[in-house]
Amino acid sequence: MRLSEWRGLAPHKDAATPKVLAVVQAVLTTLGADDDPTCWIIWGDDPGVRYVVLAPTDAGLVQVLTRVNVPGEGPRASGKVIRWNRVQLGELALEMVSGHRLLGFQVESHVLRGTDDEGDGMAAFALELFARVDGRAFTPRVVTRGRPGARSAAPKASSAKPAAATPAAARSAARKPATASKKPVAGRSSS
Repeated sequence: MRLSEWRGLAPHKDAATPKVLAVVQAVLTTLGADDDPTCWIIWGDDPGVRYVVLAPTDAGLVQVLTRVNVPGEGPRASGKVIRWNRVQLGELALEMVSGHRLLGFQVESHVLRGTDDEGDGMAAFALELFARVDGRAFTPRVVTRGRPGARSAAPKASSAKPAAATPAAARSAARKPATASKKPVAGRSSS
């Protein structure tokens, strides 16, 4: 997700105001990120007070610690670039249950968890980090999913196959009848 897309997802009204995002964006661009970079925001326990922004750049992973409103100063952000060979990444784990996806991932000391659409975004972010650490180019895949548990509008085809279409029927149809064309062999009894 892009930084601009996170504004609508803020869990607190003061967390992503234009004034706060201007400070965050200034830190990100100074440390090598694009104007509207791909990033992940870890809202934490009190997003109205502080949160963390992670953004991949060519040099490394930018980590921005954001304070929403410092008394007497306004928003404050401090950042650092963690070189790719120093970035600590955990495994990307996925669990499926009843059509829902639950994902987990660790980057640096932050544990990320997400479900369904949020999990898909988190997986894309994790895969981009894996690619950057490996020095590979990353091309995000476009994933289109319906609602979890939703059924397709197209009618299902019958699962019953014609007799000749089954593997066993095809093998037996290819064989010649065994008893009709054989002549009795002398010295053997047929029973």
